[in-house]
Amino acid sequence: MKEESSSEITHPAGDRALVVGPIADGPVIVDTYLGRVKVDWDPEANVTALGHLAFFVEYLKSGGRLDALVADCPLTYTSPNRPEVRNVLGTVVLGVLAGHWRYSHLTSLRGDTVSAELLGMTKIQSEDSVRHGLEKIDETEGDRWLRRHLLETVSVLLSEKWILDCDTTIKPLYGHQQGAVLGFNPHKPGRPSHAYHSFQISSPRLILDVVVKPGNESASKHSEPHIWTLLEQLPRTYWPALVRGDKDWGNERNMARCEQEKLPYLFKLRLTKNVRRAAEKMAKGSGWVDAGKGWEGQETKLRLEGWSRSRRVILLRRLQADKSDKLISTPQPDGTQDLFWADPKTGAQVWEFAALVTSLDLEILTAAQLYRDRGDSENPFDELKNQWGWAGFTTFDIKRCQIMARMVALVYNWWSLYVRLADPDHHHEALTTRSLLLNAIARQTRHAGQTRLTITSNHGRREHVQRALEGIAKFFKWLAQTAEQLTQPERWALILSQALKKYLRGRKLQPPPSLLPV
Repeated sequence: MKEESSSEITHPAGDRALVVGPIADGPVIVDTYLGRVKVDWDPEANVTALGHLAFFVEYLKSGGRLDALVADCPLTYTSPNRPEVRNVLGTVVLGVLAGHWRYSHLTSLRGDTVSAELLGMTKIQSEDSVRHGLEKIDETEGDRWLRRHLLETVSVLLSEKWILDCDTTIKPLYGHQQGAVLGFNPHKPGRPSHAYHSFQISSPRLILDVVVKPGNESASKHSEPHIWTLLEQLPRTYWPALVRGDKDWGNERNMARCEQEKLPYLFKLRLTKNVRRAAEKMAKGSGWVDAGKGWEGQETKLRLEGWSRSRRVILLRRLQADKSDKLISTPQPDGTQDLFWADPKTGAQVWEFAALVTSLDLEILTAAQLYRDRGDSENPFDELKNQWGWAGFTTFDIKRCQIMARMVALVYNWWSLYVRLADPDHHHEALTTRSLLLNAIARQTRHAGQTRLTITSNHGRREHVQRALEGIAKFFKWLAQTAEQLTQPERWALILSQALKKYLRGRKLQPPPSLLPV
């Protein structure tokens, strides 16, 4: 008989400690509505809650993404008891993929030997090992490393016509982190924060780069230098067809640089005094044309204060059906009003106004719709903050916050493209795709030199998921049989051509002529 352990387990809980008795010898009896049930623990069983991970690992291996990330990682150790670099990075990737947003959540993966072996790891590292490992990465080398891999993931797409969307999202902080200062924080005023300046490829919703700044550096002037650093390292044929941004981007600094570089732009304008005066003047006349979605538009030439030249401005207005007193303008930090209203008490028509400034020579309807399409760029920010890890993985120093922001963006890109292999027609958020394409119970067995995973999914659409995953596996089997002679970039181009065939309309992507420098 197994000898009963007499040791006690202590678990910290606030200022007190929870003292647990010795581990029982034999099963534990619990009383349920099914009757009395015997419960056993088997910590040695080779099972995983990420049962569908094997298909995602095949995708990473075929595309060479994880191997390349590990191969040139600037993480070095001197201790003889050092963890393997692949184990540290694999733990981060696995944690982000599983939806973790705190380092402490990584502990839940420690017993998952199946997922570790699938990723080529010898073990899953502890949260402390991950934190200490990221701390050892040189800041400059770490920036180059992750910017390069973010770019290499999407570089084959840059030969297509694409739109660069620029925006900033705010991450509230609750400690004394480096860079945790007061700034523009609309949802939690007065709360210190970090500002995440993000740049993405519009239609496929893929992140090109993200830069973490202190909370008081959320303005576009802190984003703009990073855009040109990124673009100057690309051949001109890989530059975007258009740069889009919100009203913080509609200023002389950004527009003059775009004009200097001959890069088309479409920015929203603040409704400043002179813009409002132009809107009032034009509202009294005719000439308004359909701008789509209930909007009317009219264009003019304006040279606002601080501008070096006159520029094309498109004024948009939309009639508001509700004339109640609830329709009030929204004050902005600079003292301007976000919305321009006629007085609802007079019984006059109530209009909402907006203004766009652009170098494009497009009709008003097309330009207005092009800016409305920018609204889709807000969705990845919400997804990255609330479904991935941008809301967490916080450390005292901003360097590791920057590394984890880019790591999260990289895994987000990998997963988004992988999900497109299952459904090329739509972008699906992680909230639904993880439960569909990642989470399932799998048991690993070995016999006669063969490894088998037996997957059990309780999802209501498990048969649909099985067919989708079998289709992905069939594609990679074809890729392995017919593309053995191809280089790794050529294989990755074929994978993206399959994943984004709706976006590409059947065109096949070609890899860049050489590795894009970063």
